[in-house]
Amino acid sequence: MTTALLAPLGGAVRTALRTIEARTPGDRDRAVDGLRALALVSVPTGHWLLGGFTRDAGGALHNASPLTVLGALAPASWVLQMLGIFFLVGGHASVLSLRRATARGASTGAWLRGRLLRLGRPVIGVTAVWAALLPVLYALGVPEATLRTGATLVIQPLWFVGIYVVITALTPYCVRAARRMGAWAAVPLLAAVAVVDALRYGPFADAVPSWLSLLNLLPGWMFAYQLGVCWGERRLGRPAARVLLLGGAALFAALLLFFHYPASMVGVPGQDRTNSHPPSLLVLALAAAQSGAAILLRDRLARVLRRPALWAPVVLINLAAMTILCWHQTAMLSAAVPASFVGTVPGLTTAPDTVGWLAARLAWLPLFAGLLVLIARTTRRFEAPWTGVTRMRRTLAGVLATGFAAFALGLA
Repeated sequence: MTTALLAPLGGAVRTALRTIEARTPGDRDRAVDGLRALALVSVPTGHWLLGGFTRDAGGALHNASPLTVLGALAPASWVLQMLGIFFLVGGHASVLSLRRATARGASTGAWLRGRLLRLGRPVIGVTAVWAALLPVLYALGVPEATLRTGATLVIQPLWFVGIYVVITALTPYCVRAARRMGAWAAVPLLAAVAVVDALRYGPFADAVPSWLSLLNLLPGWMFAYQLGVCWGERRLGRPAARVLLLGGAALFAALLLFFHYPASMVGVPGQDRTNSHPPSLLVLALAAAQSGAAILLRDRLARVLRRPALWAPVVLINLAAMTILCWHQTAMLSAAVPASFVGTVPGLTTAPDTVGWLAARLAWLPLFAGLLVLIARTTRRFEAPWTGVTRMRRTLAGVLATGFAAFALGLA
């Protein structure tokens, strides 16, 4: 009986797999798409595992991290922090996209506008929707502290989009550097971050202003992007990839063992140093090792993704890339906020300070993923061109998005 009921479902899945396979161009770089999908999945997985809540006496939720108590989890952040891979693939894809655009006769400015619109629409969409939700949730009894916690989580991943937009705008200059210097074009970016780190963590750290660390924002995240541009320009091959892998791993170990960099790749409440905001030299060491490994494994990954059952999820994840980035925290909040009205729910509203919390949180991950899929079915429309949307509605969305950003950043 059960087999008979499941047979139509299995047939539908096989049909979907065949359809996706048939629509995939023969020259599609499956390895690059696979790497992008892996980096995308690591974002919600990392946030869901390494971020938690505490519930106060009034039932409000506050952000907390298991890394504050469970320092042994820090190596998990080495695996889940895959922004280096994301920027590597982004640089590679931008080169190919720009090349195709110029071959069609499009200007660099037109190409850039198209890229920025693709990135901006989902961001405006999620922030505008949340701006409209805030008063509704408050009227339903959600504490203001919970709303501020939620707003912080929603806007937290979106810093990445701003940095990515700036770096994307610099793609033509990255291409010129790659053609002139090859993979060496990434070395000045590494050196710039090393100099800033030496100033802010060295013997003269007390005399260095705190804002100096912000100088690492652009070169720190541009490092892997430049490597991706070099890869796309075929100026970064397997020998250089081996150097990146081994050199990045060696630098990573040295920074941890001899220069006492924080072990966690994400910020930990209570620590006075952080690796990711802005990026430290440790982030670049990890990005170098990850990039080298990705390039070396490219051919093998491409062969693995020839299997339709593995290729289809990659396609679906890439089609909803910005939706995943923008809405995964909302999925977690969709479970945690109702739970806060119930009381102490292990893995949701209890403090993330025990191994038991981690086990409970792992059990919640399928629910978070399911909620994200449900949310994405509606919100993915923000990624498509806003055809038919009037100027007034676009202006309203912009105003709502600005208001939400002000609330999330504590300006309102």
